[in-house]
Amino acid sequence: MTPLFKVKILSRIVESGLVAIVRTDSSDQAARIAEACAHGGAAAVEITFTVPGAAAVISDLAKRYSSGEILLGAGTVLDPETARIAILAGAHFVVSPALNPETARLCNRYQVPYMPGAATVGEVIAAMECGADIVKVFPGEILGPAFVKAVKGPLPQAQLMPTGGVNLENVAQWINAGAVAIGVGGNLTAGAKSGDFPSISHLARQFVEKIKEARAR
Repeated sequence: MTPLFKVKILSRIVESGLVAIVRTDSSDQAARIAEACAHGGAAAVEITFTVPGAAAVISDLAKRYSSGEILLGAGTVLDPETARIAILAGAHFVVSPALNPETARLCNRYQVPYMPGAATVGEVIAAMECGADIVKVFPGEILGPAFVKAVKGPLPQAQLMPTGGVNLENVAQWINAGAVAIGVGGNLTAGAKSGDFPSISHLARQFVEKIKEARAR
């Protein structure tokens, strides 16, 4: 895999603003979803470790996209052992549902962006103090855009990415509230279940366009 500098990875994610979350037990289907997302302008694809054989899926995608055409992430990473497995498989960034300091330390050691989940101001601060580059606002469907806006008041330096509950109808609200990117799962990739991969590209393009429009306001 072509090495990518940490700052370049983060810049690409923020520029596009869209991280596609993929849950599938097929590396071939994951590759097709990744390709569809890339065609739609998504910067990154996150393979969650709730998927059986997630490391193998990441490894296969890393070989298929060895020139870094799309960024590959590992999601639902709960501990440093899993993070190291993901990084060795080819993950460009690591995402967790909550902060794990040891995982943060490992990712910092290898200069791999770490994005832990947070649901309170205290958790956001703790994640930032551990060196988290982007903090995942999770669960987004419960917290809502108002949470991001409230956090950005006392913490304007916080880089927040909501995950869960983000759709085409509310994506602009999240961006306007101050989110630097969004994580979208089923609301983006549902078409894969019926083999409708063009719909994924279309939705990804719509998400990216709505993000651009919201940022231009």
